Amino acid sequence: MIPDRVREVLESNNLQAIEFEKGSTPTAVLAAEKLGVAVGNIAKSLLFVAKDGRYFMVVCPGDKKVANAKLKATIGVKTRMAKPEETFTATDYQPGGVCPFGIEGIEILLDLSLQNYDTIYPAAGTDSSGVPMSFDDLRRITGGRVCDCTAE
Repeated sequence: MIPDRVREVLESNNLQAIEFEKGSTPTAVLAAEKLGVAVGNIAKSLLFVAKDGRYFMVVCPGDKKVANAKLKATIGVKTRMAKPEETFTATDYQPGGVCPFGIEGIEILLDLSLQNYDTIYPAAGTDSSGVPMSFDDLRRITGGRVCDCTAE
């Protein structure tokens, strides 16, 4: 079930989540299989913890990995991936369902390579959902900062 705060964001932007009836899609590969799209179309949301305690959410194509050096250059401090319990505490989303909607107090970074896809599919707060949208819609809705933070 899509969390109310995500549903409100989507409805106010005339977007609708796709919910999968059977099985979860906790990885970009599984989500892409369910949707019948390339893995790169999946906009995975990854939470990082900076050395100074701040959280950053990186949204990038499902077939890319975050480049630690690029992320450090973007935000100015070394980071590590958040642990599952840290992710839930900071976002109220379980890993696999983390999404950039309804997030407060966490800077959202949008990898510029998401622009290569006409339609991207971030999760909608559950590990069995996706939201078809454009990169421009994602940027407008989240207020995310566009950056280059993935490996080639």
